Amino acid sequence: MWRKLNKPLLAKIRRASREYGLIQPYDKIAVGLSGGKDSTVMLYALSVLQKTLPFPFELVGISLDVGWNNDYELVGRYCRELGVPFHLEETQIGRIVYEERKESSPCSLCANMRRGAINSLAKKLGCNKVALGHHLDDALETFLMSMVFEGRMHTFMPRTYLSRADITVIRPMIYVYEKDIISIANKLELPVVPNNCPADGITKRTTMKEEMARFEAMNSTVRERMLNAVTTTLWAPLMLPEEEQVMKPIKKMMMQEEKESAASQTEEPLGKPLTEE
Repeated sequence: MWRKLNKPLLAKIRRASREYGLIQPYDKIAVGLSGGKDSTVMLYALSVLQKTLPFPFELVGISLDVGWNNDYELVGRYCRELGVPFHLEETQIGRIVYEERKESSPCSLCANMRRGAINSLAKKLGCNKVALGHHLDDALETFLMSMVFEGRMHTFMPRTYLSRADITVIRPMIYVYEKDIISIANKLELPVVPNNCPADGITKRTTMKEEMARFEAMNSTVRERMLNAVTTTLWAPLMLPEEEQVMKPIKKMMMQEEKESAASQTEEPLGKPLTEE
């Protein structure tokens, strides 16, 4: 089944990993699982790559219970089906944001607290990286929001090292379209947990999705053009030189194959064995 998902999903994750050095040998990656379609598809894809890439790395599924009564049993069960360890952390984030702080715009504080909790849990579990399920549409919507509401060109990065937490945050799905994620989640019948967050569907990001749809009605290639703008400016400093984009284990394997191929071509045929008359 996974081979049918190569073009819309796996090839794009491999490309992002190759260009920005996201997944490397012997990484221990904490996969942030909200229970939504994005993080669940990412978990599936990383579990496939764990079996198909020519070097070892570990996966650990982690979720935060922030107090919305989301059903994380489904998430844990799916992790077990994939053979991925799962950890659920109970937090008071929802209570702090809505009851103690009574935030009128809660999303920013909630996101910051969740990121801090995820990074702390990942470090406690011995992970050196945290994978988040942001996709291409998320990156472009963030880019738009930054220009409209902040007056600057900004979006999240494919790879970010957080020195205070001593953890690297990676976003393997930055080249993957949301429409493909939805299609893949439906095809695989993945266990998606409904989000009970009070602010779900009423954020600025929802408005940006609507604006992107209007832009696309005017120009069907708007997402590709915006992605080009982001990759050639904001993400360009992170992109590895072409000669470094083939990881050492892969390069070693390719060199060995080339060596064996050259040896087989230079060998002279042995001919028929001599027989006594």
